[in-house]
Amino acid sequence: MFACFSPRILLIVAVIGLTLSWTSETAVAQDLPFHMDVPVEGVDSYDPSIPTPESVVGHVIGTRHTTPAEVVEYFRAVARASDRVVLVQHAETYEGNPLIHAIVTSPSNHGRLERIRTANQRLSDAPESVGAEDIAGMPIVVYQGYSIHGDESSGTEAAVLYLYHLAAGRGPAVDDALSEAVVLLDPLFNPDGRDRFVDWVNRNRGRVPVSDTQDREHNQEWPGGRTNHYWFDLNRDWLPAQHPESQGRLRVFHDWRPQILTDHHEMGTGSTFFFQPGIPSRNNPNTPERTFELTGALAEYHARRLDSVGAGYYTRESFDDFYYGKGSTYPDINGAIGVLFEQASSRALVSDSDAGTLHFAFTVRNQFLASLSTLEGAVALRREFLTHQRDFYADAFELADQSAVEAWLIGAKRGRTRAEHLAQLLRRHRVEIHELAGDVRVDGTTYAPGEAFVVPAGQAQYRLLKAAFERTLSYGDSLFYDVSTWTLPLAFDVDFHEVRGDVDELLGQRIDAVMPGGGETHGELGGVAWIMSWQEFYAPSALAEILDRGYAARMMRQEFTAVVDGRNISFPRGSVVIPTVGRYMPGEEPDPAALGSLVEDLADRYHVRFWAAETALTPEGPDLGARSAATLSSPRIGLVTGSGTSSYLSGEAWHAMSERFGLPVSLLEASRIG
Repeated sequence: MFACFSPRILLIVAVIGLTLSWTSETAVAQDLPFHMDVPVEGVDSYDPSIPTPESVVGHVIGTRHTTPAEVVEYFRAVARASDRVVLVQHAETYEGNPLIHAIVTSPSNHGRLERIRTANQRLSDAPESVGAEDIAGMPIVVYQGYSIHGDESSGTEAAVLYLYHLAAGRGPAVDDALSEAVVLLDPLFNPDGRDRFVDWVNRNRGRVPVSDTQDREHNQEWPGGRTNHYWFDLNRDWLPAQHPESQGRLRVFHDWRPQILTDHHEMGTGSTFFFQPGIPSRNNPNTPERTFELTGALAEYHARRLDSVGAGYYTRESFDDFYYGKGSTYPDINGAIGVLFEQASSRALVSDSDAGTLHFAFTVRNQFLASLSTLEGAVALRREFLTHQRDFYADAFELADQSAVEAWLIGAKRGRTRAEHLAQLLRRHRVEIHELAGDVRVDGTTYAPGEAFVVPAGQAQYRLLKAAFERTLSYGDSLFYDVSTWTLPLAFDVDFHEVRGDVDELLGQRIDAVMPGGGETHGELGGVAWIMSWQEFYAPSALAEILDRGYAARMMRQEFTAVVDGRNISFPRGSVVIPTVGRYMPGEEPDPAALGSLVEDLADRYHVRFWAAETALTPEGPDLGARSAATLSSPRIGLVTGSGTSSYLSGEAWHAMSERFGLPVSLLEASRIG
């Protein structure tokens, strides 16, 4: 529908439109839009065309806890408005939350971003080809990550403010820094946990914040917001890398291979602020000393920033640098510098403690200042950090040559699928893996091609490999923050061996992607029963589908042999028998061909083995219809959870049954049992 307006009205509208347009273009740039005054040296003004956090999320940072959805929306808004920012989604959580990072650098660097990334990879792929002149012209890559523990929320709030500062800031502190650095800004290491926490504190707060730590806002319900959807501590998952948050983050890390990675956390309310270096006696000996020297050099920039506002802090206490499964130590074994920040936590908007009242905005301010000091120090020491990464990888082959271990052999004869999952994990860490080229006997076991993976020591990731495979039994310090080390093959329950001497003849084709296999069917479809091995990792998943389809299944309690293709095959106790005929009403008999097709499908999808028995009469052991065999039925699984139980242990079991094996699990509240 159209309406007619007089020329006078049209003129007024036009003048108003011009006035609004002129005002938006010439408005005075706002100060840093934060709840506290923060010194930002070297910034003359802020670009008014860049949206402030308040204009998108509806509150000033530091006055309310920002939800993950609001954080993502703000990052999208800034990416749309700024030629310094590109937003990338690198993964998705179990709950469907996007995992994002912003690539922040100068517009000119964005124009050659792929060249910068590939040149940066040469530091580790071909360090001998990178000279001092090359390094002089390379930007440094800084990966800044926040709040891997979802209820340590000040980090993510600081990341929002930091993005605004980098996108809108005008002046040498920002302009010069972004010309010499590429910042990978990851605001939400753990959005699922943060979702739980932010929902709790925002819903349990009145108009007037309460500092009393007995208040409901200060005391989260079980399991709290620290962990991810399955209640895993993601800051122990950098090395095991079992969750989508970690796997996506590792793809970004190894795609860019930053020289610095920061990990922003919180600690007890009565503390101050911690930044590394940590306790020297608890450094992992696989980390070169130069790493700790550069960490100390960077610490001077953190100290100067925090001194400028009179904030208390400490170093070389409490926290160690040993276990490579944490965000602050994983970079150390990958030629980078990992830095842990720990800010005293208010959890709520304001909190009482023996050290005085702590405000949320105060905690955000310190995390923001540590973000600024990281970038400042990274740019100032750019050549030192780049040179360190090049030398780290140049030294790797020399260290491997000095080692008596020439390779590690991962056996796949026992637990093939677990061995394949370990090999997949190693590939996530950019480890070179080969097929076994010929027969080899090691530690009394003979392996043929297809029965083992070969991991040569002579490769760029030698240090990481050594740390992951070694059995550490003695330490320079008897105390640790929590985890000391983790021998990865033992965690996967696979056989592995150190190979000494020349291994060139053992190295088969290099493997880029490990595809699980090993599923097999033996015998003709017309047999009386299928026998399924229970030795394969995903046998529970296959059995669950068989039972769900209405087929009968029995578990043999004793060893036995069965006739398959005219041969006697031995089976261990625990093997599962699926009859092709049995106690079925007329018209309800299973179609042997349909069961055979299902078995072939299960063997392919779950990598399990089946044999078609010709007769139920066995040459040795109980017959297939033995009275001693146990009739199996679809399980109903209940997992006791809630207050009084361990969320870590509950989450591990829930994840295994739901994600690994595809089994339904009822989560039972402990308080309702009994």
